[in-house]
Amino acid sequence: MKIKYNAPTALTYSFFCTLVVALDQSIMHGLTRAFFTVPNADAFDLTSPLNYVRLFTHIAGHADWNHLVSNLAYILLLGPMLEEAYGSVTMFLMIVVTGFVTGVLNACFFPNPLLGASGVVFMMILLASFTNHEKDDIPLTFILIVILYLGREILAAFKGDDISQFAHLAGGLCGSLFGFFQPSRPVSARSISARVAANRSRVSAEPEKTAVARIAAKPKPVKITVKGKSAAPAPHATPSRRSTSTASKPSTAKPSRERSAETARKAPSSAQKAKR
Repeated sequence: MKIKYNAPTALTYSFFCTLVVALDQSIMHGLTRAFFTVPNADAFDLTSPLNYVRLFTHIAGHADWNHLVSNLAYILLLGPMLEEAYGSVTMFLMIVVTGFVTGVLNACFFPNPLLGASGVVFMMILLASFTNHEKDDIPLTFILIVILYLGREILAAFKGDDISQFAHLAGGLCGSLFGFFQPSRPVSARSISARVAANRSRVSAEPEKTAVARIAAKPKPVKITVKGKSAAPAPHATPSRRSTSTASKPSTAKPSRERSAETARKAPSSAQKAKR
C-alpha cells in the first residue's frame, strides 16, 4: 500500500494556502495583507499592477489557522469528488474563475477587504449538488442547498460582522452556473484506462479460449500395435475395410475333430475293400 496524490488540484491548493498562513504567522508577518488580500472599493488603485494580481491570489490568504482549517475541511472533502468528475484542469479553472469574480465584485462594490477561500468553498458546495444532473433537470439537492446555505448567508449579511457573505453568495452563484452549463461530465482518464484494459483482456482471452476448445474437441490419436511393433498413430480410430469385411463374413470352416469323424464315416474301411 502507498499514499496516493489522488486530487492534484485540491491538494496543491490546500498545501499552498497552508504555506501562506504558516509564513505569515511565523517569519513573514504581513505577507497575507500585502499579496493575498483584495482592497476594498475605496482603496483599490487601478494603476497598481499588484492589485490585479490580488484579484486572483486572495483565495489563498487567510486571517489565521481557524479560518484556514474551516475552509480546508470543505475543500478536502468535496474537492476530490469534483475533480474526479470534472478533471483536474477544469477544477483549477473553476477555482480561478470563482476567485476572480469574487475579487472584482468586492473591489467594485464593497467597503471591506477580501481574503480567504470561502467563495471557493461555496462554489464546491453548490457544484456538488449537481451530482447525477441531466441537461433538462433541476436537481432537488440543488434547491435544498440553496435554501440551507445561501439562505443562511443572506440572513447573516444583515448582522454586520467581518465575514463577507457576499463572497459566499458569489461563489455559490459560480458553482450553480458551472453545474447548469456543464451537465455532461467528461470521463476521467482513470475510467478510460480501466475500460481499455478490460477490452484488451477480453479480446486477448477470446482467441485463447477458442484454441483451447478446439484442442479439447479434437479426437485423441489411437496407437495400433501389430505383432509387438508399434505403428504410427492413426488420426481416427475407424477400422479398415479389410478387417470390416473379414469380421462380417461367417466362418465356414468346421473344427478339425468333426471333419475327421465325417471322413471316416464316408470312406470304406480297408477290411471291407479286401472282402469285396
